[in-house]
Amino acid sequence: MNAPGHALTAAAAPRSRAERAPHERPAVHSTPRTTETTLAKAITAGLRRAMEEDEKVLLVGEDIGRLGGVFRVTDGLQKDFGEDRVVDSPLSEAGIVGTAVGLALRGYRPVCEIQFDGFIFPAFSEIVTQLAKMGARLGGAGRLPVVLRVPYGGGIGAVEHHSESPEALFAHTPGLRVVTPATPQDAYWMTQQAVRSDDPVMVFEPKRRYWDKGAVDLVGPLDAAPPLHAARVVRPGDDLTLVAYGPTVRLAVEAAAIAATEGTSVEVVDLRSVSPLDTATVEASVARTGRCVVVHEAPTFLGLGAELAARITERCFYALEAPVLRVGGFAVPYPAARIEEHYLPDVDRVLDAVDRSMAS
Repeated sequence: MNAPGHALTAAAAPRSRAERAPHERPAVHSTPRTTETTLAKAITAGLRRAMEEDEKVLLVGEDIGRLGGVFRVTDGLQKDFGEDRVVDSPLSEAGIVGTAVGLALRGYRPVCEIQFDGFIFPAFSEIVTQLAKMGARLGGAGRLPVVLRVPYGGGIGAVEHHSESPEALFAHTPGLRVVTPATPQDAYWMTQQAVRSDDPVMVFEPKRRYWDKGAVDLVGPLDAAPPLHAARVVRPGDDLTLVAYGPTVRLAVEAAAIAATEGTSVEVVDLRSVSPLDTATVEASVARTGRCVVVHEAPTFLGLGAELAARITERCFYALEAPVLRVGGFAVPYPAARIEEHYLPDVDRVLDAVDRSMAS
């Protein structure tokens, strides 16, 4: 499935460019204070540390206790902290979030798990009309330190309602902080930072990256971590800025590595935060490179890439050598698992956008 008017580079080649050029993977420099773990286990470690440091932190969600969650992210936490702090809730997302609002107003710091991205919509009203607005409604007399953990995105061959990317819906709602880790280290840090926040934070966890491994510092102080809403340059470059977040950061790095073998130096920026946006980091990069491509799994129509393209065009207009381009999902319901690879952005679609930008 091709985007209208955009021919894929791979269509004219017997093999994809991903097959023709080697992937470049950054070396992992381990130290005595780091451990190699998956993104999912890094979240588990972050939750454990947050619960150890503050007895007001409790977890609520469907099957998160005895089962440890569908993805086993909360595995072992009920055994260690008890059923009063790791609560297996009824099958009601609206009830989970509504209960969390009440708990927060009573001084607790609830962390709610929404089993899958597509299951969040029964709780949409509670999130956007209560959780997002309650703090402003109280005029500072109360805070809502609630964390919503949302496994999101595709790439795992799941059935309908299990591979959505609804982050833009919530980023559009004032009063909510929306973040998404791309690495195990960020998952560990951001989980704890979200729990410490006095504002409601939605942590969109890229489920296709749950099993990706990386070095994680489990010892260092959280104060040494980057701010929760700061973007970071993952890979420096000079010719073009490639912006990604969550599940597409790894894809962007792979595309940049291939582009380098073809003579194009691509800088990769991981947004990390969807709301608020650290546009300053992106602007600084685009001011140097003069070109920008944004990639995400969600549909490009009214997606986060549209907001970024508008902001970059407004603020970097005189530095731009080409229009800001977007690569994302198509404006159709998420397809059946057997054809999801045609829907999701891949290396060739990203490189096609890079080529079109460089040709402008």
